[in-house]
Amino acid sequence: MTTRRRLLAALGAGLAAPRLSWAQVARPMQVVVLFAGDAEDDEAAARPFFEEMRRRGWVEGANVVFEHLSGRGMREYMERLASSAAELSPDLIYATTTTIALAAVKATAAVPIVFSTASDPVAGGLVASLARPGGNATGVYHVPGDVVARRLALLREALPATKRIGYLLDRRSAEYESQKKAHLNAASRAGLELAVAEFTNYEAVAKILAGFRREGIATVALGSSFTLFARRRDIGQLAARSELALVAHRVEWAEAGALLTYGADIADSLRRAARVADRLLKGSRPAAVAVEQSRSFELVVNRRVAAALGLRLPQTLLKRADRVIH
Repeated sequence: MTTRRRLLAALGAGLAAPRLSWAQVARPMQVVVLFAGDAEDDEAAARPFFEEMRRRGWVEGANVVFEHLSGRGMREYMERLASSAAELSPDLIYATTTTIALAAVKATAAVPIVFSTASDPVAGGLVASLARPGGNATGVYHVPGDVVARRLALLREALPATKRIGYLLDRRSAEYESQKKAHLNAASRAGLELAVAEFTNYEAVAKILAGFRREGIATVALGSSFTLFARRRDIGQLAARSELALVAHRVEWAEAGALLTYGADIADSLRRAARVADRLLKGSRPAAVAVEQSRSFELVVNRRVAAALGLRLPQTLLKRADRVIH
């Protein structure tokens, strides 16, 4: 994919550059895509969005230009990143996480915004209602259901001897309270003791993981977090060095070194986001485009990580997995 990437380092040096001049009578539409972490990793993860856009007739360099902006995992720059995107006056902003979506809505009331979120967008203030968003933002909501309980039940099936696990929780997450409650309840139902460790900045994560290992904890569940997700490659490497099995909620975590993930089918959500973006680029108003609700879930198992940790996973689990990484 050919694209001009403007990364965080450019924020203070004229990120809001003039639009390109196009000789065509009908200029290409400009879509700014806001990523949480490293652009290279996030672009690959978001491939279903761009594939669906192309399938719907949006061809890079012909009738659409994608501007990729990356927060490089630094939450404190999100407002600046969103403001810089708004100053470009694009035809559309696609915010790939809840934190970025909230920053984008704060930055502009004029530019149409498409979001993907696992948080309730009504409770979070992104939209007035799912059916009638009412503002300049709409998108896709991964309806969680009882996903945490299911994830921990799958963990017990994968590692039946496990009795105590760590839980890494971001105090700055928009879902802090609901996540903590859901994991405590799910752990109790699964017969697991949950050792909760909270953090507010990434620098504390390495110490927490090392502390879990010193306490004899070999498995760590990861809470939904902008900071963690953006640095997932680094965290996967930290876990490997400490011989920790990670359990998380998105397939990208399994690709970064988690043993098991269970959560929203991200590819389905990305394709849905592209369908919403297509409608907005063709003239629909975000205020009247209902938020799409995704209820599709996927189980991904990383056998390569299991082998590195000396773990044998049940065949029954492997056969039920939507994807097995070898």
